[in-house]
Amino acid sequence: MLNLVLFGPPGAGKGTQSAKLIEKYGLHHISTGDIFRSHISNQTELGKQVSQIIADGNLVPDSITIAMLEEEIQSNKDAKGFIFDGFPRTVAQAEALDAFLESNNTGITGVIALDVDEQELTQRIAKRQEISGRADDAADKLKKRIEEYFGKTIHVLPYYENQGKLSKVNGIGDIEAIFAELSAVIDRY
Repeated sequence: MLNLVLFGPPGAGKGTQSAKLIEKYGLHHISTGDIFRSHISNQTELGKQVSQIIADGNLVPDSITIAMLEEEIQSNKDAKGFIFDGFPRTVAQAEALDAFLESNNTGITGVIALDVDEQELTQRIAKRQEISGRADDAADKLKKRIEEYFGKTIHVLPYYENQGKLSKVNGIGDIEAIFAELSAVIDRY
């Protein structure tokens, strides 16, 4: 089973590249952001719970995120593998994901970090916000999300680096060139 974590700050291109990787490798996409937005739009109990947290630019508590993720994996047992987009965001989440996957006789194959600087992120998300109107892309929320990433989430990388699973890819440039570089990394697995 090919299980990948696509890592990067908000606006790094995780969603764009995930779509291309899913098509090429036949993986099941798990985006915690998409799962949250689905629950919110369907006004599920969970959606009501996390709506304000996300709108404020804060991270949803680990217990809720992990439970949703486990449910998503369990409901897709026939998948060739998974691509995790936007998760894990903390070392505790990474440890919980490892433990859960291990209990299902699998694990993370590799972690690919998309490197994008803060200036590029701000420009990309400003454009995305104009198109999508996502509440978490508003300028004040975006600043908080980027600070959250560089202050907390980035600390997950050494966890995977210590396991020998981390690769970095330049996330700035032509979408197809970035995809080719990602594919080259994955093909080595």
